[in-house]
Amino acid sequence: MNTTAWWNKLRSRLGGEARARTTPSADAHIAQTSEALRALLEDRSVPASVRNELTEDFAQVQALLDKLDAGDLHIAVFGRVSVGKSALGNALLGREVFATGVLHGTTRTRDAERWHQVAGQGLHLIDTPGINELSGEERERLAFDVAAISDLVIFVVDGDMTQSELDALRTLGKTQRPLLLALNKADRYTADERERLLARLREHAAGLVRAEDVIACAALPAERIVVQVAADGSESETRVAQPADVAALDARVRAIAEAEGKTLAALNAGLFAGDLSDRVAVRVAAARKDLAQRVIRNYCLAKGIAVALNPVPVADLLAAASLDVALVLHLGKVYGMPLTRSEAGTLIATITGALAALMGAIWGVHLVSSALKGVSAGLTTLVTAGAQGALAWYATELVGRAAEKYLVQGKSWGEGGAKRAVADIVASLDRDSILREARAAILARLRGQAGEPR
Repeated sequence: MNTTAWWNKLRSRLGGEARARTTPSADAHIAQTSEALRALLEDRSVPASVRNELTEDFAQVQALLDKLDAGDLHIAVFGRVSVGKSALGNALLGREVFATGVLHGTTRTRDAERWHQVAGQGLHLIDTPGINELSGEERERLAFDVAAISDLVIFVVDGDMTQSELDALRTLGKTQRPLLLALNKADRYTADERERLLARLREHAAGLVRAEDVIACAALPAERIVVQVAADGSESETRVAQPADVAALDARVRAIAEAEGKTLAALNAGLFAGDLSDRVAVRVAAARKDLAQRVIRNYCLAKGIAVALNPVPVADLLAAASLDVALVLHLGKVYGMPLTRSEAGTLIATITGALAALMGAIWGVHLVSSALKGVSAGLTTLVTAGAQGALAWYATELVGRAAEKYLVQGKSWGEGGAKRAVADIVASLDRDSILREARAAILARLRGQAGEPR
């Protein structure tokens, strides 16, 4: 499909301006990406079988399109269990929305909640399951899926990063989504400890997270103990809840949304759709490959039977040539590259010319068998016809495979030319196995038509 190259071009175009402030060009990016998403949804070249296999992905494209139309920006809160992801989300929202817990965490599905309105965009926070939940492979996969379709990811840690967190951060980096690294529970550390830890986190995240995007915060600071002295000199302690310390993180997210939000939304929608386009291309290629193999086999059998049944020496080869033309025309339709009869004839001439140079001996045997068949009788005729048909089958297999390669490469033989391409195909096929299979199939068909026991 040509959509893959188109999406790569779009990624490059949008990615090169991802750090620019929101300008009219950002609105143009949104419009361009929305148009491309609609084109992907309405692409009639995608077979129904492929579209059914990727139903959820196409539904996600529709959701992304709706998100762009609404002007929304999705921000995923991501991290291992019990680092305070849900609590941090609640602190940023300023209200208790996401469920929190202690043992193994409590978030089991993705939850989204509207947060701010910035530069005409509605910011939504998405809480995700912990990436190391007990028996949580499905939840971990869901968390990565959520991050992959979000416009910005807040990766939450509560200390120096573990190896699993480093691996997860690197995996997220490959999604090309911008990342913030939030050191939650920062109130547990002294000022010096906190600065050293932030420096260490910036080292871990170098190349993945900008230094200014590694931020300390505290979603649920520890209660402060206040000692009160009564008039009689007695003392009592009171625990006083402390307000969340998320102002720096909140301000940074707002700044990114204001400066880059529309471009990020367009870019990340394009990235998801581009990945889907790649998957569609792979599925379509596989579906076309399977169909092409069935088509080639059917023509091999048809040609083998036609050659075996024709009692006129050599004339069967001329009749069979028309089947090769039909095969090539059929393959052109399978791969979405229709050929004229003239183009098909030229292509076959090129292939057979390369084959003649490689396999002159086979064609010699082919002609001899054709001549023998006209003067033979009884079982000898049947056996000779079977051999002749098997060779015709094999020849059609080669023609079909060569034509298929030419079409897959966009009507091109590649740098090595036709001779090299045909030679590679000949080398890749097990001739003896094909001949045995062909002979057995043809003889079974001939005996069935003759009314003989199989």
